[in-house]
Amino acid sequence: MAELLALDKVTAGYGESIVLEDVSFALNEGDSLALLGRNGVGKTSLLVTLMGLTRLHGGAIRWAGGDIGRMPTYRRARAGLGWVPQERHMFPSLTVEEHLTVVARPGPWNLQKIYQLFPRLAERRSNMGNQLSGGEQQMVAIARALMTNPRILLLDEPMEGLAPIIVQELVRAIRLLVREEGMSVIVVEQHARLALSLTQRAIVLDRGRIVHDSDSASLLAEGDKLDRLVAVA
Repeated sequence: MAELLALDKVTAGYGESIVLEDVSFALNEGDSLALLGRNGVGKTSLLVTLMGLTRLHGGAIRWAGGDIGRMPTYRRARAGLGWVPQERHMFPSLTVEEHLTVVARPGPWNLQKIYQLFPRLAERRSNMGNQLSGGEQQMVAIARALMTNPRILLLDEPMEGLAPIIVQELVRAIRLLVREEGMSVIVVEQHARLALSLTQRAIVLDRGRIVHDSDSASLLAEGDKLDRLVAVA
């Protein structure tokens, strides 16, 4: 498959502060990647760097063959990067359906397909953002990104703080996106084994650098090594 995203020796951070150093990897169309590591090693910073929200100190970011290192965030979103941040960013005065339709762009993902993926949202379509549980808000955040019809989905801690039954629903949805829809996905997730079960490939960061890069199944099979690298279950 064709290369979709590539980072070439990317060094980035906030102002003069460097968070990511010499990060290089490539992702083909349809690939899925687990981005792992201890707290504070740069996982979220890598996602926001892809979205253009950090200062790029060096290196290059290529998207579908073009350099997007200096491209503003809104243009990256229009180009096909779909970002689901930890904070979810619900609007209390908008209904579920309004959250989805306000960002809709042409493509296969429409309301009908979203409600098939998340039946719970179909039931809550008239509820306001502040009337939803944390898990329902997370579903809206993912669905809203899908309604932009992205070519890649960037998921930042999608399971954080959610009840087990909601985690199961989200795992089912992400697995469907990866395995049946063939969507490119990068998942940042503290539950390393869960993230590895959803993806084809894994990268582990430590102090802003890549310290491990392999297929997910291999790392999942090496339990002791995984625990040493990420120090979480």
